[in-house]
Order: sequence, then structure tokens, then C-alpha cells
Amino acid sequence: CAMAAAMATANFGARVAMRGTKLQTSEAKVPTDRALPLVVESKEKSSRERCRKRHLRIRNRVQGTAERPRLAVFRSNNHIYCQVIDDVAQRTLVAANTMQTQVKEKVSFGGNVEAAMAVGAAVAEACKKVDVKKVVFDRGGNLYHGRVKALADAAREGGLEF
Repeated sequence: CAMAAAMATANFGARVAMRGTKLQTSEAKVPTDRALPLVVESKEKSSRERCRKRHLRIRNRVQGTAERPRLAVFRSNNHIYCQVIDDVAQRTLVAANTMQTQVKEKVSFGGNVEAAMAVGAAVAEACKKVDVKKVVFDRGGNLYHGRVKALADAAREGGLEF
């Protein structure tokens, strides 16, 4: 068998030894006794997938109603978005993000704590207009730290109760 393998590596287009004793004719360009590259996939999930799973766990416990809607936060690298949602009626009552003109005028970049504070203040102001005072905070799977915490603190200062 070793001699057949040596012959297979010497003659690419002739007879190629397959893993047994039989010889088969083939037009192989690569010797068949070489191992194929091993592809290993990581079992570790990406940070976005972990965030999504945390968000699903949070959504099982947190639900917005007409009396106490849900303040949902989504954070990307360049912007931060939040919505006040009535889950029973499936309606968004108020929304604010760093791409709105009133917020964009106050900040230079939408992906920092200063921008999150401006969005929190803007959503609190918009909630006053539609007569919403109490909300349930949905951090969207993100840790309650940094931009998410700054948005929540600014919304509290604006008059929202969590």
C-alpha cells in the first residue's frame, strides 16, 4: 500500500491509490493521500449573539403596558436609539435617537456618553408631551453601564420614573 501511495504522488494523472487495496483510474490533480485541511469552528458566540440572547431573557420578564410602557434601548457603535413602546397595543409612543436634528445639534458624535445623555433628555421631553410619566426600562441586552446608564440617568433627570 505504501508503494501505491508513492506511485500516486509521483503520477498525478495516472492511477491513484484510494484508501484500500484497490487502484482506481482518476484524473486527480492533487495526491489523495494528503489530509484535507481541518476546519474548526469556535463554539463561542459573538458579542452580538450574546447580547441578543440576554435581550430575549430580559424580554420574557419586561413588558410595557399603556399605563407603564417599555423604554427600549438599542446601542450601535456610532449611534444610540430608544423607544417608548406599549407592548399590549404594539405601538411605539415616542422615539429618540442620535440622528434626530434636535439631538444632532447638541453633540458632535453619536456613539459616546454625551450623546446618550442628550437622547435620554430628548425622550423624557417627548414623553411629557404624550403624558407618560412611568416606564419600564429595557436595556436591550446591554450591560447597565456607560452609554446605557447615561441614557437612563438623563431620562430620570428629565422626569421619567423607572
